[in-house]
Amino acid sequence: QVQLVESGGGLVQAGGSLKLSCAASGRTLSMYHMGWFRQAPEKEREFVATINRGGGSTYYADSVKGRFTVSRSNVQNMVYLLMNNLEPEDTAVYYCAASTVVNWPRRLPYEYSSWGQGTQVTVSS
Repeated sequence: QVQLVESGGGLVQAGGSLKLSCAASGRTLSMYHMGWFRQAPEKEREFVATINRGGGSTYYADSVKGRFTVSRSNVQNMVYLLMNNLEPEDTAVYYCAASTVVNWPRRLPYEYSSWGQGTQVTVSS
C-alpha cells in the first residue's frame, strides 16, 4: 500500500489561508484517486475533497466549495489542499487518503484503503 504523510496544518485566523501537503511513498501515486477528509472533536470523519488519478477532475463537499482547492503532482508524488477564507467551523484534523476503487468520485471513508496520520488545522475567530 501507499504510505501518506500530511503536513502544513497550524493555527490561523478566520479569513486566512493554509495549504496542506500530502507526500506519498511506496507506490506510484497515479494508481490512486486521492481524497481529503477531516474530523473535528466528537464528530465523525467527513469528506472534504477528492481528485481523480490523472488530476483532471475534482469534487468538493458543499461546505468547502469555492474556498478549497485540491491538486496533485503525480511526478512529485504529492497531493495538496489549498484552503482559503477559513472559518472556525473548518477546525479539525485533516487526513489525506488513497483509493483504488475504480469509479470516481468516492466520498465515504471506507472506500479509501490508505490514510495518513493527519494534521491539525485550527481556525480562530
